[in-house]
Amino acid sequence: MSWPSRSDPAQPSVRFTDRREAGRRLAALLREYEHDERVIVLGLPRGGVPVAFEVAEALDAPLDAFVVRKLGVPGHEEYAMGAIASGGIRVLNHDAIRELHLPLETVDAVERAERVELERRERLYRGARGPIALRGRIVLLVDDGLATGSTMLAAVAAVRTQEPARIVVAAPVASRDACEALGRRADACVSVAQPDPFYGVGLWYLDFTQTTDDEVRRLLAARAAREPAAADH
Repeated sequence: MSWPSRSDPAQPSVRFTDRREAGRRLAALLREYEHDERVIVLGLPRGGVPVAFEVAEALDAPLDAFVVRKLGVPGHEEYAMGAIASGGIRVLNHDAIRELHLPLETVDAVERAERVELERRERLYRGARGPIALRGRIVLLVDDGLATGSTMLAAVAAVRTQEPARIVVAAPVASRDACEALGRRADACVSVAQPDPFYGVGLWYLDFTQTTDDEVRRLLAARAAREPAAADH
């Protein structure tokens, strides 16, 4: 089976210094989008924003945060049973829900709690500024890594409703299964490395310190100050 994805074959066991360095490595695979006025880079908070910042800087493109929240299984929150994104989008891992015999009421309760946090982050990161219009744009959706891909799938579904010209998913490191799934939903999936076995995103970084809300806000403001004047906010 083939799908529209790319990775750097010379780096099968890559380790990144931190998210900023990973973003610069990722940007090198996205040079075809440099100086294209249709391009907008969306980072998934919080960890995806430092990566996305470096991509936006390298491509001279506008940057924004696209808030997505994982729906973790109660008691095992690291295991995703789905995710939600702006615009009322919900993507569920139906196989996991069936396997764990999770009632719909449990899923709904987790979603309500995560929806509160999603709305809080949108207010915090964007303030009174509205989101960048995506219709007809080339959207680069960036995260610091893709394990199951469920969070990014929600982001792709949400962005697709806004009728962009193209959606490109990009991450420094990704599992092959995630890239396969995302390649079917997005127009391309780009990564620096797709290690097998994958294990987990954090293992591929020397410094995987949690990104803070303040850092997200600082990076968004720094890039906004240098964005092309023609960017459509």
